[in-house]
Amino acid sequence: MARPLRIEYPGALYHITTRGNARASIFKDDADRQAFLRILSKVIERHQWLCHAYCLMGNHYHLLIETPKANLSPGMRQLNGIYTQAFNRRHIRVGHVLQGRFKAILVDKDSYLLELCRYIVLNPVRANMVKLPKSYPWSSYRVTAGLSRPVEFLNRDWLLSPVGWAEPRSPTPKRSARAAAQPPGIPFKPRYSSSGLAVSTVNTTHPRITRTRTGAWIANPAACSQNPFNCTHGTGRLKGGVRRFFPR
Repeated sequence: MARPLRIEYPGALYHITTRGNARASIFKDDADRQAFLRILSKVIERHQWLCHAYCLMGNHYHLLIETPKANLSPGMRQLNGIYTQAFNRRHIRVGHVLQGRFKAILVDKDSYLLELCRYIVLNPVRANMVKLPKSYPWSSYRVTAGLSRPVEFLNRDWLLSPVGWAEPRSPTPKRSARAAAQPPGIPFKPRYSSSGLAVSTVNTTHPRITRTRTGAWIANPAACSQNPFNCTHGTGRLKGGVRRFFPR
């Protein structure tokens, strides 16, 4: 029997759930959850989705996604596919991680969005994992309530608009803890690959580093005899390296 087609159209709102194969856990630890959120952020950016709420449970996850374009299926294929590959690679395993097709329930934004957001973030409470939703760090509740720093991919405009709040459009970028610990004049510039799998950190004030037209930072061997990834040129000790979704 053929599978029913997804109902997709611009501006559609979906409650999405995906469960682990044979009800097995899809998040072994916090590193798995962090990896999933990084992949989700890339998918939302690429497909121009709006994420109103999320919750990562033990053997499944919940998403509340609005699609300005009719592109739910390609985005979910990328999200689940990349996470499965990353999960199997990290845990040295093969086979399915997620069970069957993802479930996507089409909902009415004006009537059910607020109630659905409440339902999603209360899942850990109903499962007796925590007593209060603010005690669970892997849902959108703390960010929406202003208890944690904003998450780049989470859209809070619609939920908080009744109280006169709007998401800042040009927020001042915050320095990472690692960058803040460095002396002035030694900024760190993260560089992501097109697939989002790797990031390098180098000292861009080092004389051996130059910038290309595309904005990439490259080494200039003639400028300095020391390696900019591990030398101590300037006023601060420099370190660098490459990591994937799961930092070593």
